[in-house]
Order: sequence, then C-alpha cells, then structure tokens
Amino acid sequence: MKHILEAFVRIVLFVLILFLWSWVLNQPFSSIVNLSIILGGVLLVYPVGWFGRKMLDKRPTMIRVAWITTFVHYTVMILCGVSIFRAVITHRDWSGWILPVPTEIGLILVVITGTASLLTVVNLALKGLGAPFAIALSRKLVTDWMYAWTRNPMVLAVLAFFLSLGIWFRSALFLAWILVLFAPALLFIVKIFEERELELRFGASYLEYKSKTPMLFPKRPRGRTEHRP
Repeated sequence: MKHILEAFVRIVLFVLILFLWSWVLNQPFSSIVNLSIILGGVLLVYPVGWFGRKMLDKRPTMIRVAWITTFVHYTVMILCGVSIFRAVITHRDWSGWILPVPTEIGLILVVITGTASLLTVVNLALKGLGAPFAIALSRKLVTDWMYAWTRNPMVLAVLAFFLSLGIWFRSALFLAWILVLFAPALLFIVKIFEERELELRFGASYLEYKSKTPMLFPKRPRGRTEHRP
C-alpha cells in the first residue's frame, strides 16, 4: 500500500510539472524575464543539489532517501525544464555568431542523439525496473547494456542531444549556454547528489560498479557486474 501511495504521489507531481512546463512554454515573456529564466533556472540547480546532499547525509534512512530524491529530481526537472523550453523557443532572438554548419547535419545529429536518449530510458526501464527523474525509482542497479560503458549514459545522450539542437539552430550562443551553464549544473547534480543517493540505496554493489565504470565518457567494460536508476 505504501509503495502504491508513493507511486501515485510521484505520478501526480509529474503531471503537475507537465502542466507547468506547458504554461511556461506558451507565455509571451519579455526579454528580461526570458533571460532570467534561462540563466537563473540553471544556476538554482546548484543550491538544490547541495541542499539535497546535506539532507541525505543528515539521516540516510531508505524512506528519507526515496523522498529526498523525489524532491531533488522534480525540482531539477522544473528548473532545467523551464530554462530549456525558453532557450529553445527564443533561440532565434539571441544575437550572436551563426555556425557555418548546414542545418541538415544538425537535424541528423538531433535524430541520432534523440534516439540514443530514448534507448537509455528503455535500458533503465528494462534492466532497472524504473523510470528517470524519480517517476519510479529503480529497484535494481543497472550495470549492463549502455550502463556497462558509462555510469550515466542518459546524461551523456541528453547533453549530446542539446548540443545537436544548437548545431541544428546554428547558434553558437545556444551551444555556449549548454557547455558553460547547463552541462556543469547537470554534472554537479550527478556528482554531488545522485552518486551519494545510489551509494545509500545500493551500497557495496554500486561502489564496485563505480570503481569499474567511468562517470560519463564511455569506456570498454572491464568486467560485468549484474544488477540503477
């Protein structure tokens, strides 16, 4: 019964976030408000991750870990989501350098990296029995398929997807925003919060996996471990 209630709460929160994203997507914000959302949303990820880590370390019971993870993931979803949506729909308003790359190449990269992102979600669902962003926390630690090559294939694929969008848009400023602000914030959450959360939930099996598998850039697996979110 408790697990059903937890799942219901997460689904309701996710639906509310979708409504919020939809509302933000369709608002005619001024340039100042747009800039504040695009920059501020990403920068707020840092205190959220720091606070979440402090809460994890304070009293790391499994129930607290699950609810703190839900809070942090959903807050990061809101902050990054609204920043990304406003950046995407307003990218034509950004003055700056135009990349000398044919849009067809950018579109091909978007399709490839978008497909890779979907495959990481499928990998997580099939092998970890969970879904990303704490919609359903994984019941198993995923260490095979894509996760045998890197501990964070989803993060890598998503970053590649947004960089591909920047190439498709031919926007050097969009690429700079991804590389200078968005990517460091996302990696901060992974390193400071998510790795600690996985250590608490999966213990020695995660530490063994962590010792064998790179955090981000893929490397040929050195050995198999069976059993992420």
